[in-house]
Amino acid sequence: MMERISADVAIIGGGIMGSSAALFLRRMGLSVVLLERDLCGSRSSGVNYGGVRRQGRPLSQLPLSQRAQGIWSQLPELIGIDGEYLRSGHLKIARSEADLAALESYREHTRDFGMALEMLSARALRERCPWLGKAAVGASLCPEDGQANPRLVSPAFALAARRLGADVREQTRIDEAAHDGSAFVMRSGDALEVRARHLLNCAGAWAGTIAAQFGDAVPMESGHPEMAVTEPLPVFLNFSLGVEGGGVYARQVARGNCVIGGGRGYALDDQRARVQRSGLATLMQQTVELLPTLRNAHIIRTWSGTEGYLPDRQPVLGPSATTPGLIHAFGFAGGGFQLGPAVGAVLADLVRDGQTATPLAAFSVSRFTSNPRVATTGLVPSAVV
Repeated sequence: MMERISADVAIIGGGIMGSSAALFLRRMGLSVVLLERDLCGSRSSGVNYGGVRRQGRPLSQLPLSQRAQGIWSQLPELIGIDGEYLRSGHLKIARSEADLAALESYREHTRDFGMALEMLSARALRERCPWLGKAAVGASLCPEDGQANPRLVSPAFALAARRLGADVREQTRIDEAAHDGSAFVMRSGDALEVRARHLLNCAGAWAGTIAAQFGDAVPMESGHPEMAVTEPLPVFLNFSLGVEGGGVYARQVARGNCVIGGGRGYALDDQRARVQRSGLATLMQQTVELLPTLRNAHIIRTWSGTEGYLPDRQPVLGPSATTPGLIHAFGFAGGGFQLGPAVGAVLADLVRDGQTATPLAAFSVSRFTSNPRVATTGLVPSAVV
């Protein structure tokens, strides 16, 4: 027999955004069902690089990122662990004079956001970071940015929500999602039916399928970042490292392993992705140019994942353009881990209050659609989500 349950809010997607939304909603006293096709935090929220940075984000994202910065400092109280969160500082490397000019311009435009960015000349950089290679000619340091372990943090939000009474359903694939005129209805085969007054679409790279079913079609594409981790090494890298203009990013954890990212892998199918041998070789060459210490380091594991990218590299975050009660949060283009807890808090605001103090205009789904706001009714089978 089909199990039928009801809640104030149903959430599709158990990554850091869906799980943190579940936690904040439960703290508000609302009933929540969290539906995850795999295990919570097992997709991009759990396999990303682990950077917790504000530096380098578009100005439109900084209010959201600043809100997240405050939440990250409360992790032990919120989820019961620190998640290896460390404000190590984020160092963004310049490899040319043009890069330095871009970093200086960014510092000027972001002075009102309290990041305290510090420009480092080539000489100051060498004195502070003697482990850097000659490719680095300067840098911008954000001292309060940092890093965390996504494999610990993302699932912990779901566990914390469950402890507060959220109904967390893992390994539950949603086959149908629609509004029947009175409530949202989600079905998982012939085993489960969920009814809810509000629906949060937090399905990551697969969220476009859900959005399209409700008339909010967006031109989202999937990307597959390449990641690698080295054997444990003597600790030398005391910052989370990025590069102006993109490319390599790297950090070193307390046990000595260096986590390295950059480049693009490929999809095996709609669920699995892998690194490319040629891409990994290029990534490691670029890494060694910046971090010569890694020249003879052994790579002990590589992986990739699947992330959603929109043409403007900005997310969709906010109400549906067509269906009252539907709220989207997807398309974070590889930068969603740091933002995740604030996205969850914003989603909870929108459910409870219908508004939020965090500016969201740049993230409206309406930038991709001119559809009038009309409710979608009738159950229509969806693609696998």
